[in-house]
Amino acid sequence: MNILFAASELYPLAKTGGLADVLGALPSALQARGHSVSCALPLYRHVMECNPDLFDPGLTLEIPMGDRILTGRIYQTTTPSGVTVFLVRRDEFFDRSGLYGSDLGDYQDTAERFIFFSKAVVALAGSISPDIDIIHAHDWQTGLVPAFARAAGASFKSVFTIHNLGYQGSFWGIDFKLCNLPERYFAPDSGLEHYGHLNCLKAGITHADQVTTVSPTYANEIQTPAYGRGLDATLRANAAKLTGILNGIDGALWSPATDPNIKENYTAETLAEGKAACRRNLLKRAGWPKDTADLLVGIVSRLDPQKGIDLLRDSWPELLKMPVRFFVLASGTPDLESWLKSAMDENPEKISVDIGFSEKLAHRFQAGCDAILMPSRYEPCGLSQLYAQRYGTLPIVHGTGGLADTVTDWNAEARQGTGFVFRPCNRTAMLGAIRRAIELYQDRAAWDSVARMAMAQDFSWDVSAQRTEEVYARA
Repeated sequence: MNILFAASELYPLAKTGGLADVLGALPSALQARGHSVSCALPLYRHVMECNPDLFDPGLTLEIPMGDRILTGRIYQTTTPSGVTVFLVRRDEFFDRSGLYGSDLGDYQDTAERFIFFSKAVVALAGSISPDIDIIHAHDWQTGLVPAFARAAGASFKSVFTIHNLGYQGSFWGIDFKLCNLPERYFAPDSGLEHYGHLNCLKAGITHADQVTTVSPTYANEIQTPAYGRGLDATLRANAAKLTGILNGIDGALWSPATDPNIKENYTAETLAEGKAACRRNLLKRAGWPKDTADLLVGIVSRLDPQKGIDLLRDSWPELLKMPVRFFVLASGTPDLESWLKSAMDENPEKISVDIGFSEKLAHRFQAGCDAILMPSRYEPCGLSQLYAQRYGTLPIVHGTGGLADTVTDWNAEARQGTGFVFRPCNRTAMLGAIRRAIELYQDRAAWDSVARMAMAQDFSWDVSAQRTEEVYARA
């Protein structure tokens, strides 16, 4: 098949989160399986600055935007794995310091930016030779692509992936005029209108030929009022075309055997020695005793209500009494950032905090920590728990979404499991899981045995690519 991916992020060109990792890996996995794959991405300022020799094929698109006609120029580059990336240039929209906003919040013209990009993707698809069979759009930023394609009578089929239902691209109804679609499209059963707003995610769900999300459990959860974020009825109405497919991870990028970011490389056979060296390296960085017997727990996360980091704050008095220390790499809401900083100031022997994000440090945390904590209230798929198991680092997770699908709770009687799963999502249940982890950690031989079981799990993109092929065939 000839497949065009469309998204707002793609690693290594532009990244703020896991979406970029998916777009950096899944197209490559499909290309390796014999398909012709390309991607469409906005030409952000950062991409221009880091890639000064972009190829200009001389293609310009004329895009209607309300009562204006705007041009978009197409540039090309190639990912390290050989996938062609088409970059849509419109400096008015994308020549900015951030992908989605600044310190002041989201850009005021966010709706216009991604309506333009979505229209440009459909126009681009019509100019690619040989003809596109499938256009695969991701998240709300490209949620209008299936609607524009259907309205234009496009010959290709569309697949739409929901990475996080919490972000829907909901804008004032006045922005609908920028879509240049007939008025009938802005009605409750049309897919674009949602309580008077233009809802880009709802558009993708309704108008795509097939819909996927990033784990089987999340696909079921989002059809319920508790997790559906107001779109559960829409998802139930489209359940016949909804499939949950787990994300994979890049086994070359995330491999303790070859990772250049960590202190010492290791395999399942050399786990004890390798992790011990990586552990000492982290302890030295924090200024902690290199021979501490405390459980080292890592947190690599955004700081927002979804991620449940407030449970750590609320449990802090109890955690101070336990043989456990925390390494945190995170950024987000000011109140949680402030609490983390004050927690480190008051108890520097218990918690080491880095505000922001560092790819290298994320790798070091995965290799040097004993466990990774993910108390997410909901988690469509999650990647940190997949990376952790690859590195023999045991996840402590709330049993929701992709966390439930990828972490098997340790059963002491059966001597099986790959981590510690707690339910419900509250401080009592989380503390119980941490206590169970501490108890197992006292027996290092048993802990290492569980770590090796975790390392044996197959989270490769090839499995995800095969499931995605099946969805394309249904489309």
